Amino acid sequence: MLRDYCLIVPDEAGDEFEMHGLVQLSTRKWLKAYGQQEMFKQQYIDRMAASFPTGQYENWATCRSLFAHVQVALGYRPSENTVETWAKLLHNGGWYARSQGRYDVAQQMVSKARKVREKKLGKEDVATLASTSVFSLILLDRGRWSEAEKLLVQVMETFKTKLGADHPNMLTSMANLASTYMNQGRWSEAEKLEVQVMETFKTKLGADHPHTLTSMANLALTYMNQGRWEEAEKLLVQVIGTRKTKLGADHPHTLTSMANLALTYTNQGRWSEAEKLEVQVMETRKTKLGADHPDTLKSIGNLA
Repeated sequence: MLRDYCLIVPDEAGDEFEMHGLVQLSTRKWLKAYGQQEMFKQQYIDRMAASFPTGQYENWATCRSLFAHVQVALGYRPSENTVETWAKLLHNGGWYARSQGRYDVAQQMVSKARKVREKKLGKEDVATLASTSVFSLILLDRGRWSEAEKLLVQVMETFKTKLGADHPNMLTSMANLASTYMNQGRWSEAEKLEVQVMETFKTKLGADHPHTLTSMANLALTYMNQGRWEEAEKLLVQVIGTRKTKLGADHPHTLTSMANLALTYTNQGRWSEAEKLEVQVMETRKTKLGADHPDTLKSIGNLA
């Protein structure tokens, strides 16, 4: 009956539907009247946490379709039985929100997830450290370098103790710490860490592993900030070639490397090569990320 009156409208696949606002309102009123609203909220948290994936690029389509529901869950008060599940949901939601440049809501979500995990699991639990890492990256995105650095040192040292000096989680936290140094103009400290991370990833994971490529791209960025254009270009060309093969030409990481390579061309006076790359990056980012994403706006600024 609800479908007949267009109060519930399924999508073409039939596995998702939109519910009219009046139906939602009446359902909430019914649940409240019969004392089932809180039970429904806890079930909602469980089901959303099971459905909402991590914020990695390959999950963006799913995250995009479900993110509004995660925002609803942000305002819920989880029970003792669902609080850790709620934290997982907010962690993944904040991870995705950060990737979309939505730093305010990302910080809200990850901050709450981190607090819950610290209380329930302890500061040194791997899940807590994961939330602390994402939270520190959000601070990094917002230019709060000293706060990010303090947290990342803690994360790195804990990972080193718990997992070992060559564990990927420890190396990733070290790379993130190097980013705080780079953004503060502490080039030699950043470079030292980045070289260490890159060489260890090459040995442990291989030269074409995504983590290795990220470390190479980070080192190239440090070279760029020091005006070492030829060294940066050499690394970036290698990174772009492998990322196109491993991740795809339109992957955000590939596009970031292409944008950085365009900057090396600009600073070497190779204007036409730079412009060609910048236009390609800008148009692809508009399509993949949206016209108002921070990375797209950065591309537009580079071309201006």
